[in-house]
Amino acid sequence: MTTLLNILLLVAVALSITGVVNRTRARLAGRRGPRFTQHLHNTALLLRKGAVYSTTTSALFRTAPALYLAAAVTALLFIPVGDLPPVVSFPGDLVCFIYLLALSRAALILAAMDTGSSFEGMGASREALYGALVEPALLLTTATLALMTGHTSFAAIFSAATPVEVRFTIILLLLGYLLTKIFIVEQGRIPVDDPRTHLELTMIHEVMCLDYGGIDLAFIQIAGWLKGAALAVLAADTLLLGGALGLTIPSFFLIRRLLRKSGRSAACAPEQHSSAGR
Repeated sequence: MTTLLNILLLVAVALSITGVVNRTRARLAGRRGPRFTQHLHNTALLLRKGAVYSTTTSALFRTAPALYLAAAVTALLFIPVGDLPPVVSFPGDLVCFIYLLALSRAALILAAMDTGSSFEGMGASREALYGALVEPALLLTTATLALMTGHTSFAAIFSAATPVEVRFTIILLLLGYLLTKIFIVEQGRIPVDDPRTHLELTMIHEVMCLDYGGIDLAFIQIAGWLKGAALAVLAADTLLLGGALGLTIPSFFLIRRLLRKSGRSAACAPEQHSSAGR
């Protein structure tokens, strides 16, 4: 039952991230913006359409969307929501999670280069550059979590009893901030990317998908939602764990200080009574 609840929460986050981003961006710009579920309707429309392939592309271009979606779905199964157990958990699954994200990126890069378009090749080179920067950061983040907790599984990391230490809380909050930045890069959001335009200087991820349409483009969009949900929930788990420890540590020191004061007052009470008797 808890595993099913974990899946439902992950799917809810994946389906709502794009709607939240679109509505927030519209509100900040003073516009009403599209409805919250507009991206779901657009993807459902793409799923009902067929795909058209160029004669210059090979089988790699056709299989890349399915591989991209399969890698994103598998990576999402490793992520716990809070202390809820994930669908798949084993020692070392955090390394498998990183490699699955790298596999999805490599599939899309190779598919963009397979088109023979210089425009998509430029987007692929930029995606490879950002991947070379993001993947080591993600690997160091997960390695830090593993070293701090002594576990190499996401389920064990976020369910393990963590010591009440100030340095542990600070590191967790910094890791949560780093995961938030990784989420922005992976989702192609400002200032990393601007998916609203088709200009060469502002597109990275979107330019690699220009030759896709129909069900293939729907697969790529759904995979992007799932990757975003995995990184967002992972960042939230880290920030919540660090925030819980951050609330626990001041409470611990406050209780200890109150106990010390009560002990001192109890020790001084007999002296006051004796002086009053004199």
